[in-house]
Amino acid sequence: MIVLGLLLIVLAGATVIAVSWDETAASTTTATFTMFDRTYQLTQLELFFAGVATGAVFLLGLGIIFAGMKRSAARRRKLRAARAEEHDRVTRLEEEKRELERKLEETPATSATTASTTTTTTSTAPAVDRDRDGVDDRLEDTAPHPRVDVPRQTVNDQLVAGRHGNADRH
Repeated sequence: MIVLGLLLIVLAGATVIAVSWDETAASTTTATFTMFDRTYQLTQLELFFAGVATGAVFLLGLGIIFAGMKRSAARRRKLRAARAEEHDRVTRLEEEKRELERKLEETPATSATTASTTTTTTSTAPAVDRDRDGVDDRLEDTAPHPRVDVPRQTVNDQLVAGRHGNADRH
């Protein structure tokens, strides 16, 4: 968008320069211009309106440039905010990790001594019982429902552009 605005500004500038170099345009009632192997004769009023149109093209180019710059600035601002949010999230996760590591360093020393005393006092406890219900967790069905096997789907059934079937049919 910025490039289009610059192109319009350059076009308007080239037109102003071409008209200003023609010394006969201001002195006579008609001005003659040759553009792309065509000759144009403009009166003073037509030349004035051509200048107004050139000014409008110049202002349009400026407007397009400023709109593009505004959009780019908004995109950069959004990206900067996303990066700051991501940095804050990573910082919170690192703090939580450090807190959990600190708790882990404190907890194993106390739980190791209690675990050794509980295993010596109760030899009937299962080897793996994390929920402490007296049943070995490896043998326990913890899912709310049994596992259901899902049949595999065939590869040849595809939905392409709203139609079922092979891609070679058109």
